Amino acid sequence: MNYCSKCGSDNITKLVPKDDHRLRDVCNNCNEIFYTNPRIVVGTIAIYNNMILLAKRGIEPMKGKWNLPAGFLEVDETLENGAIRETIEETRANVANVELHTIYQAKSNHLYVFYSANLIDTHFQETPESAEVKLFNFNEIPWNEIAFTSNAFAIKSFFEEKEKKEVSFLSE
Repeated sequence: MNYCSKCGSDNITKLVPKDDHRLRDVCNNCNEIFYTNPRIVVGTIAIYNNMILLAKRGIEPMKGKWNLPAGFLEVDETLENGAIRETIEETRANVANVELHTIYQAKSNHLYVFYSANLIDTHFQETPESAEVKLFNFNEIPWNEIAFTSNAFAIKSFFEEKEKKEVSFLSE
């Protein structure tokens, strides 16, 4: 943090505030305390005939790697609606029967929430965010080219638990 968003001062220090237990950014000018909270990433594990929809990233980070259609949740939307929106934005695919499947807490200060979903049809395509969009059987998934550990975990747990209908949780 370079400047205080309350008073504009550049006199910011990392310290543990009184009655707190964590290191925080604190403005030495106005004593404002800044809390860093996780960002929420939402997406889908979109399935069609036992195949999973993946998108090859057309943007950084991890450009050229495969991932589930996912992105940051917007302030004014539900987790489920955000996952559907991101699926459309990254693949132009439409999904139905959306159900919570995986929650993954990453060390990167991101919380990933993936929903299982059924592709309505195979009308999906590349977008400015995705250089390629493709359906994969489990044994065809390019595991060494998956962009994020959250995606690999969600995909593996989906195939392991698809008959159980359980929600999977993991914290790094």
